[in-house]
Amino acid sequence: MVSVFPRRFLAFAWLVPLAAIGQTSLPGVTVTAPYTRTHGGYVISGDFRVDARMPTVVFPAQALVKDDILSVRPVHLDDDEYLVLQECASADCRTAHVVRVWTADGAVGQVRQSDSRVWIQHENKYFIWMQRMPVIQGGCMGCASHFAEFRLFSPPMTLVPTGVEAANNRALLASQPPRAVPVAEQVHEGATFVVRFQGGSTVRIQRMHAAD
Repeated sequence: MVSVFPRRFLAFAWLVPLAAIGQTSLPGVTVTAPYTRTHGGYVISGDFRVDARMPTVVFPAQALVKDDILSVRPVHLDDDEYLVLQECASADCRTAHVVRVWTADGAVGQVRQSDSRVWIQHENKYFIWMQRMPVIQGGCMGCASHFAEFRLFSPPMTLVPTGVEAANNRALLASQPPRAVPVAEQVHEGATFVVRFQGGSTVRIQRMHAAD
């Protein structure tokens, strides 16, 4: 999830390669953001943003760094909604890596410890967004009720379902192409960032960084 956003995040807006601005490594950051509190040895921050020029993307106002814990708690998701955490997988962010996906059933796949908490392995550009995909029509023996497997690497803001559920619903996906959902409202509730997407689904987000 890098550099100080939203100004440099717009340098990130997968339009300007990092190399083009002479940046080849991610700088360290000091967590002194607003909307913070300290608890249990962690600085807890809700300093996230949605930029008007990128109305579907939630991003941290300061870089997430190694050993941060990102807390993403969907309050409600509809059956056709997939909340996605991606990170840049190339210097110009034309390729992104799917870190975690949430559906109405919770986090997808095998998750260590907590559905809502993501342990950050390295400093990078991370961003959160939501995609609507068609509701799976009719089940099959052993199939999930939602798309449950996804291509790990794809362009940013793109979630590509794979696996048996995708194979059984190719025609449905072709007739109802996935689409990103704009943010309708954002608010800081103390050290928690609360974002409501169009349609009403709400997500509560925090970043936890070990206190010095």
